[in-house]
Amino acid sequence: MNAPIIDPLQGDFPEVIEEFLEHGITKCIAFNRRGTLLAAGCSDGSCIIWDFETRGIAKELRDKDCVAAITSVCWSKYGHWILVSAADKSLIFWDVVKGEKISSITLPQTALQARLHPGSFTPSICLVCPLSTAPMVVDLNTGSTTVLPVSLPETGIGSIPPSRNKFLDGSTTFTPTAACFNKYGDLVYVGNSKGEILIIDHKNVQVRGVVLIPGGAVIKNIVFSRNGQYLLTNSNDRTIRIYENLLPLKDGLKALDESNNIPDELDGVDKLKAVGAKCLALFREFQDSITKIQWKAPCFSGDGEWVVGGSASKGEHKIYIWDRAGHLVKILEGPKEALIDLAWHPVHPVVASVSLVGFVYIWAKDYTENWSAFAPDFKELEENEEYVEREDEFDLMPEAEKVKESDVNEDDEVDIVTVEKDLAFSDSDTSQEEICFLPAIPCPDVPEQQDKCVESSSKLVDSNHSGSPLSVEAGQNGQAANNASSPIEAMDNSAAEDTGGTNLKRKRKPSEKVLELQAEKVKKPSRKMKPSGKSSKTRNNSLVEQETSVCGFADDVSEE
Repeated sequence: MNAPIIDPLQGDFPEVIEEFLEHGITKCIAFNRRGTLLAAGCSDGSCIIWDFETRGIAKELRDKDCVAAITSVCWSKYGHWILVSAADKSLIFWDVVKGEKISSITLPQTALQARLHPGSFTPSICLVCPLSTAPMVVDLNTGSTTVLPVSLPETGIGSIPPSRNKFLDGSTTFTPTAACFNKYGDLVYVGNSKGEILIIDHKNVQVRGVVLIPGGAVIKNIVFSRNGQYLLTNSNDRTIRIYENLLPLKDGLKALDESNNIPDELDGVDKLKAVGAKCLALFREFQDSITKIQWKAPCFSGDGEWVVGGSASKGEHKIYIWDRAGHLVKILEGPKEALIDLAWHPVHPVVASVSLVGFVYIWAKDYTENWSAFAPDFKELEENEEYVEREDEFDLMPEAEKVKESDVNEDDEVDIVTVEKDLAFSDSDTSQEEICFLPAIPCPDVPEQQDKCVESSSKLVDSNHSGSPLSVEAGQNGQAANNASSPIEAMDNSAAEDTGGTNLKRKRKPSEKVLELQAEKVKKPSRKMKPSGKSSKTRNNSLVEQETSVCGFADDVSEE
């Protein structure tokens, strides 16, 4: 009868800002497939790769010809390459380990988003969403481009007019079109400005199906979950929609070709709509019914259980998290800085968000320490209690806690080489050559600086042999000046041996004894020192001269 009360806010999602990363002004971020590396595109055209385990910079990719802001970064499936698009219309393909540029392509328009083909180990094509033209497939080897259609065949495949809005003066503006690959890259899903999701065979440049968005609002973002089972769209009507993918994850295009359940009397647009209905099914809608805010950079969690979206309002850094049932479970409020990009960690409940200032904030779960998890017999006390000692507590072999002999054969070899499959990844068995961490490269001293040090010390030795004041002074004191390993040591040695107080003096802080002598000198007149002998006289005069020269004052010391 007494049903347990379950807190709906408890879940495996981030709660607080753990720390922030700073290196230049960050514009966009992307995790690798395992979440061990975080790539960040900066405003100066560089791409910084953070080791997410140590939060240190593992690599910096910089092209001297690219100084414009980075608009998007994308990892290859196994982390060997990174595709970077910049505001100067350039598209750069990097080798991550070597830090070398493989290819560079100049596009007709600035690319807002660029994504590598997800189904191949060595991707050679990518999907680009330009600022003012239709999405295109770019061959990274040859640089050739294939423009994809953004409208139904009734208005012409690949035609631009359906995505243009006319003003009163007759000018036109193009609405950027969102597009993404499915899980294995055999189909492209395009969201246009008429509120349609086009399912396209990018190899044959053919529209295979269409799904209509309720209300026909402009689609701003479209993205698949990591497991490929759900598709997310973000529209201008301030609503995030989740569609369930009804096609098989592998060979989705082949499943479309083999589909014979479409009535023969349907043709043209009606047939495409019927095919689209068998590809996607509306699963859930998310929106803020109170504030009706626009959403920015929506995405799925690593396991697809949560949906996250950032507020597009200026001056606030808010992240909304829903479960797939449609319940709002958490609102993360950050600093008073606008949010421009975010990414959910592939494995852990961690979110990285980018602010307008250029900081990368790391949101993590606020864990509560539970010491009983480490020691099962550990007991947490609400208040102090008197401890009762057991009779056999300090015996060598306590009767109550005799250790049972283990059945494990200690002579068996333990396998510490084989890596177990990660349940979070469905194809871990095919990723043996995946790059999870970048190797540490030692940074030796620069040879030029070493040569300069050797050259400066050799010049010092030459000057000492040529009869400089340092060599003469060292010769008078019976020491060789060339024993000094650096010019600073030579100067220190000469100053220490010089008792005349004429060359290379360094002012030091007066000692307590000297300060006492100063105070006595002010109160009493100077007194004459009685020599005890010739050697004593010389020694006393030398000591007094050293004290007076170091402290910067002179005592009236007279000799008898």
